Amino acid sequence: MLRCSVLMSLAFLVFGDSPCLAAEPQFQKVDVFPAGMHGVTLYRIPGIVVTPKGTVLAYCEARRDSRADWGEIEIHLRRSLDGGKSWLPVQHIAHHGQRMEGNPRKKTGGEAEQTVNNPVAIVDHHTGAIEFLYCLNYARCFSIRSQDDGETWSQPVEITQTFEPFRDRYPWKVIATGPGHGSQLAGGRLLVPVWMAYGDVGDHSPSFCGTIYSDDHGKTWKAGEVAVPNEGMFHHPNESMLTTFDDGQVMLITRSVSQPNRKIVTKSKTGIGDWGTPQFHPQLLEPVCMASILSVPSRDGDEELVLFTNPHSVAKDKKGEEVPAGRGKRRNLTIKLSRDRGATWEISRTIDEGPSAYSDLALLPDGTILCLYEGDNTIACARMNLEWIMESK
Repeated sequence: MLRCSVLMSLAFLVFGDSPCLAAEPQFQKVDVFPAGMHGVTLYRIPGIVVTPKGTVLAYCEARRDSRADWGEIEIHLRRSLDGGKSWLPVQHIAHHGQRMEGNPRKKTGGEAEQTVNNPVAIVDHHTGAIEFLYCLNYARCFSIRSQDDGETWSQPVEITQTFEPFRDRYPWKVIATGPGHGSQLAGGRLLVPVWMAYGDVGDHSPSFCGTIYSDDHGKTWKAGEVAVPNEGMFHHPNESMLTTFDDGQVMLITRSVSQPNRKIVTKSKTGIGDWGTPQFHPQLLEPVCMASILSVPSRDGDEELVLFTNPHSVAKDKKGEEVPAGRGKRRNLTIKLSRDRGATWEISRTIDEGPSAYSDLALLPDGTILCLYEGDNTIACARMNLEWIMESK
């Protein structure tokens, strides 16, 4: 149901007025959050969604004084009314509640810092609202809402208690949403991937992954089950991204520091429990970097395509052999396409061969694909169509 209008629009994008005329390959990109803008040292951790009205919302962490994961960090957002070609001024959207300072990773000077981290937007196609979750000092989680396409936002509501059930399995000390974006199932359920760590205060490992969800349009949130545990060959899973299919199935792709150097994939019929046995996917390289995944309609509407972005890189030694559980270079951001719901990835094309890291995907009503990603000292937005991706075949 949610994809009906997209299917029709995509047909016009790909074929034009005649089914015999395919669209020309298209690719453009523009900087959205360049380093130094508004005095921010570096923008990181991108997320992007498209509202039911077609407004594009791009958001990220604004790391004011350093490039580190901890420090004085805000959540900034920019809106686009023309499909990502141009962008309105920056908005500082979180955190506007009581200031909560304290950086446990910094012995001196951190007492006055507030880290606002891991922003995740979820589009509610049933209500038109945008639900938005973020964390504070990797210890508390808050929710805000926009009902006017991201122009204004509600006051934050704390939802940290949502994570408490996970303590039955792991005594977490760090919590984080996403990053990237959440999804909505056909029945209306809002779904957000999360990860938690249970080492010392402030440590991001050891870690595990799960989901949280809302069945009342963001009024309340509940914990799902652990989807990828820190067990066996799965070492320190975190930073998951999920996508949904028309039959309701949810696929979760997870980052980890595991020996095979491959992304972990698991599936669920509900997105909150009964997760299948996690598997390493041989085609999805793991440089230890957050990736994005997105289901999109095919040209003829008879199949669901899946897109995946991540630096296509893996750590290798001087002999050119993979280093088990290594950390590959964050460069060569690549988009992959699957025709069989992620079982195999037959098409691959480079978006940015230079330094490139975290990314997030979104789909415009006309079928244009957006990729918001970390480039060289910037967060850029690439616009492309399926023809450009398939041109590499």
